[in-house]
Amino acid sequence: MPGIHASGAGGDAPTRMVTSLALLWLAGNALRLTILAVPPVIPQIHDELAMSATQVGILTGLPSMLLALAAVPGSLLIARFGVRVAMVAGLLITAGFGALRGAVPNVWWLYAMTVAMAAGVAIMQVTMPPAVRAWVPSRIGFATAVYTNGLIVGEILPVALMVVMVLPLVGGSWQWGFVFWSVPVAVIAALVMLLAPKPVTVNGAAQARRKWWPDWRNMLIWRLGFMLGTINAIYFATNAFIPDYLRSVGQDGWISAALTGLNAGQLPASALLLAVAGRLERKVWPYIVCGVLSIAATAGLVFGHGIWLVAAATLQGYAASSILILVLALPPLLAPPDDVHRVTAAMFTISYTWAVVIPVISGALWDLTGIASAAFWPIGLCGILLIVLASAINHIPRQTH
Repeated sequence: MPGIHASGAGGDAPTRMVTSLALLWLAGNALRLTILAVPPVIPQIHDELAMSATQVGILTGLPSMLLALAAVPGSLLIARFGVRVAMVAGLLITAGFGALRGAVPNVWWLYAMTVAMAAGVAIMQVTMPPAVRAWVPSRIGFATAVYTNGLIVGEILPVALMVVMVLPLVGGSWQWGFVFWSVPVAVIAALVMLLAPKPVTVNGAAQARRKWWPDWRNMLIWRLGFMLGTINAIYFATNAFIPDYLRSVGQDGWISAALTGLNAGQLPASALLLAVAGRLERKVWPYIVCGVLSIAATAGLVFGHGIWLVAAATLQGYAASSILILVLALPPLLAPPDDVHRVTAAMFTISYTWAVVIPVISGALWDLTGIASAAFWPIGLCGILLIVLASAINHIPRQTH
């Protein structure tokens, strides 16, 4: 269109496409690298800081709380400064405060730095669907799958490598382990600043200021938020309680394998949905199936032993990832281009509230009853709730842009 210019990284259109997809994949990694560095070392943190199960639940729930509370401020940053600046700000906040989490051996310091780090993740997460829409408008579904794949890889790497590779490199210190996983996030921030496409301009003028406060009357937001919330709660609570639960039942040797399975189980879902997500996004049955799989996986974690624990955790990861990918692709597809950030922010605010509440309830149930498996009761109930809510998905309207 005459008078409209979209500037970005140098090179022709295919080069810009590849660069944009690569940056989306890397940013997807950064969404989880610092958060998922925690579960593998929860036993060490638990012992060194003398934490209760409830305090462990709070530590695990804090990132989710900020993903909820800071989502709307992230929308404001995008509206005022654009996707690229907001994404870089989120990356730098995540890297800086993620590295500082272990600087002082105190529970409250750990909480405070986790809150600040998670605020950066929240800002960054809200930028992802608008970045897909702005950077790769012709391949929204594919670009969403690409950054979601990066997110999944970012979940797997710290869980798989923290104990077996990173801790030996840093003298067994979980504090320096947190620094290790913050470094690549800072590097990704520099790459996004240097290489991301510049904002679109019209006749050389900056784009008009956009609205940032979500339209809470939009029922689509609530439907998506509640469904995504059940999966967020299942995923984060399972990550939180696998280590201490397995230790409590004498299955310590399977902690790393179970956590790796939980996160690696998401990769097959990512590969499958890359091809079929467009045909499943408003079908009821995939959500019901995933809810049943999640319930079965939770039961497997409670009653299983040995390799069956790993199988159950892997199944849990597969079910959670399937819903995550289906829902994350919807905001850039269903919302107007200038409204994607608002829809995304509201959806995350609602959904991550669940992920705050459930780990805390799980930890409190363990403390109050003295029964370790009680931590998994709310996780199983989330699977049931997902099945109940599934009928709402076929009411999602499609908006023509």
